[in-house]
Amino acid sequence: MKKTILISILLFGFSLTIQAKNTEIYPTNWWTGMKTNSVQLLIRSTDDSFTTDNVKINYPGVSIIKTYSFSNKKYIAVDIVIAPETVAGDVIIELNQKSGKQKIKWPIYNRRVGNGTQYAQGVTSSDFIYLAMPDRFSNGDPSNDRVKGMRDQSLNRNEMYDRHGGDLQGVINNLDYIQGLGLTTLWLTPVMENDMAKRTEHGYAITNHYKIDARYGGDALYEKLSDQLHARGMKLIFDAVYNHMGSYNFLELDPPANDWVHRWPAYTQTNYREITLFDPYGSKSDKKRMSDGWFDTIMPDINQDNLFMANFIIQNCIWHIEKFGIDGVRLDTYTYNDLDFANRCNKAIMDEFPKMTIYGEVMVHGVANQAYFEQNNIDATFKSNLPSVVDFQSLYYGIIPALTEPFGWTTGVNRLYYTLSSDFLSKNSMQKVLLLDNHDEPRFFSVVGENVEKQKIGFQWLLTCRGVPQLYYGSEVLVKGFKAPDGLVRADFPGGWKEDTKNAFTGKGMTDDEKSTQELVRKLANFRKNASALKTGKMMQYIPVDGLYVYFRYDENQTIMCVMNASNSEKEIDFQKYDERTTGFKSAKNVVTDEVLPSLDKRIIPAMKMWVLELNK
Repeated sequence: MKKTILISILLFGFSLTIQAKNTEIYPTNWWTGMKTNSVQLLIRSTDDSFTTDNVKINYPGVSIIKTYSFSNKKYIAVDIVIAPETVAGDVIIELNQKSGKQKIKWPIYNRRVGNGTQYAQGVTSSDFIYLAMPDRFSNGDPSNDRVKGMRDQSLNRNEMYDRHGGDLQGVINNLDYIQGLGLTTLWLTPVMENDMAKRTEHGYAITNHYKIDARYGGDALYEKLSDQLHARGMKLIFDAVYNHMGSYNFLELDPPANDWVHRWPAYTQTNYREITLFDPYGSKSDKKRMSDGWFDTIMPDINQDNLFMANFIIQNCIWHIEKFGIDGVRLDTYTYNDLDFANRCNKAIMDEFPKMTIYGEVMVHGVANQAYFEQNNIDATFKSNLPSVVDFQSLYYGIIPALTEPFGWTTGVNRLYYTLSSDFLSKNSMQKVLLLDNHDEPRFFSVVGENVEKQKIGFQWLLTCRGVPQLYYGSEVLVKGFKAPDGLVRADFPGGWKEDTKNAFTGKGMTDDEKSTQELVRKLANFRKNASALKTGKMMQYIPVDGLYVYFRYDENQTIMCVMNASNSEKEIDFQKYDERTTGFKSAKNVVTDEVLPSLDKRIIPAMKMWVLELNK
């Protein structure tokens, strides 16, 4: 009897040490068969300190290369190598703490099947991206609107900075709508845990890089969303944040050492001037403040010169791609990162996932300024390996002035022409992500003075110009709002909550203008799915004349002629003026209205209209 009790106690004690909850390991797991088989484990005790950095692992194929200790004795780091022949299973790691020896499990899984074919496929010019904020799109599960123990317990749809209750289930419930609209790819603003006291609706103040926010539904639901997208032949974009984290992140509340974020004698905000990074006359102090200054008081600036912090971020991005089956990566606040680190991170991702596409948020002013941060044709000391960017130049200095300024030598639609002609600076102009608006920009419908025809021109340009088109949720049904402040451009999607009187998913309560704009997007986007000229074809543009701008998308199988009349008067279209592209064609069809032009004789296009014409022989 005594022997049985003793054995039970011993077994119970062993079970506790194996499943100890006071010790965390990051990354939380890894996989067999990864090219990235050298992994740096960051081991953290939440309530005890390590007496030494001596660690033991006795698992076939896993070798310890080096261990590290920190000024904060609650942390150690361990460099390991996972041999190619390693079999999946639980690695037992033996640690030494003040309370005694501890054993903890760290799992190695078999990696996903289909790298580059079933996931990590890349997002290309053949795709159409839907950008949504999970908290503002649809509430599919009211039970997770508030989660006990999390700091932000707000829930008020009438307050723009409170949480509204949208979640991943709401997205899953409406995938039919998204796919039916012609979208092929979903980009959600960050879904990682944001356990901040307030302003958690946007997701960019991450407090745990290895956990999907419980208010969105957690890890399992995010993986379910990925699986359902892939089952539909769709893709998923991961919104990564390298530059900063939330002030309640454990790496800020209880850091391994003081240099994991940039420290200043007093709070110092970035100057938001990317020019300092390449200005031949710039000062070192301005450059340092640009890169090392904090984005916000609640967003500590990550020190990517700290190799431990850098490894933590790089491994985390690879982990997300592999765990959740990510297809593309959008990099937030790209210009504020240490650019050498950014190159290293980009390379690590692309080495592991060769078809992965990465595009950076480069919110700057000037085509050359933007090109500096991507793969370019500029003879500069620093050479970026970033494959692509969000093309803010074609927004700021392209489609917006085209539809809001009178025509002139350097104004109106000429600015769009000039901006696109500067693509010679970029190596991958067809991979630039086009947009009319997003979560940081005013709604395009408001920018163009709530003019429905201008909004429709904007969508027709978005879906026919070179690059990867991106639609911001709700803009397809004329959601409006100026950025004063940013919360006003992050309205709830109509119909995403059961109490909504207007429902853009079903059409209930929508105006004729909202319906017709939505239908235009649906029709043109679905046409684009099978239009090789728009997806992968070349582009040719002609000098705008008196507000009339004509460009072509074409390949050996198809020619699309795009006619934008950005003036306030009707214009004559003489097809013979564009004979480089129109020769040999006898008729055309407007792919939006289905109107057939039986001949390519001169035509009149009304004021402030756009035609998308498929030419036929």
